[in-house]
Amino acid sequence: MILSEEDVEKAILAGKIAGKALKYGQTLITPDARIVEVLDRIEEYIIQNGGEIAFPAQIARNDVAAHSCPLADDPQTFLPTDIIKLDVGVHVDGFIGDNARTVIFRENPEYDALKTLKTASEDALQNAISVIRPGVTLGEIGLMIQETIMRYDLSPIKNLSGHGLGKYAVHQHPTIPNFDTCDKTVLQENQHIAIEPFATTGHGLIYESTNATLFSVTQIKPVRSQFAREVLKDIQTFNALPFTTRWLTKKHSLAKVRLALAELRQAGIIHDYPPLVESKHGLVSQTEHTLVVREKPIISTLVDD
Repeated sequence: MILSEEDVEKAILAGKIAGKALKYGQTLITPDARIVEVLDRIEEYIIQNGGEIAFPAQIARNDVAAHSCPLADDPQTFLPTDIIKLDVGVHVDGFIGDNARTVIFRENPEYDALKTLKTASEDALQNAISVIRPGVTLGEIGLMIQETIMRYDLSPIKNLSGHGLGKYAVHQHPTIPNFDTCDKTVLQENQHIAIEPFATTGHGLIYESTNATLFSVTQIKPVRSQFAREVLKDIQTFNALPFTTRWLTKKHSLAKVRLALAELRQAGIIHDYPPLVESKHGLVSQTEHTLVVREKPIISTLVDD
């Protein structure tokens, strides 16, 4: 999406809130903290600070790269040995700030190795940002990310990518690759994009797992059962943005929600996004910022640490 000057102001505000929410979320990530409680507190923080949730806050661990959202009653806690990806999105009037970072614990006996993995995605992001300007090609960005990660003897995840951001749309064209695709498509002035390198100790590909708890609406049409209609009515309040099961179970029983989601999926009304797992179960790191493309790009999600 190409932003107007008025749009840029809203995009910058959304990015600022998203950056602060990500930083706040990191302070909550400690060994033995319950994962779902951390995510709930991050989402509360977004609302309290004047933003709206662009997609469910997500925490992916170890060989899981993304799309991991726990159920409300999930008892899982962080382990000292985890490598943790926290991904947070905020919107202001539909304009989105999307950012992510990787967290590791000093208690981890593999801290030094994991720090290298974390640094690889961080450096790849910074190096990619250094070439962002109107006229740079997508292939050039991908090459910069690939070369940076490979210098650490690690692999970029090739079938995950950065992306354009639209109004009430988390993923839009262009797809911003994490490897050299030789794509000659160029970025334009005031284009709104997210760059998110993923580095891994594995093969550099992900696959879709099972038991999705992350969804989005593809189209609205009539459904037959009363319980599916009731759940769909609540889903429509999310402005076609991604949502997760635990949001719906605040009002409906888990059994009702599961039946409704199954019917809505079967009818083609929603699409599910299962957890994404590295194909060789390699460990994964992720770092992400949102930018407005200019000669000196605006990194809307950048906050002081």
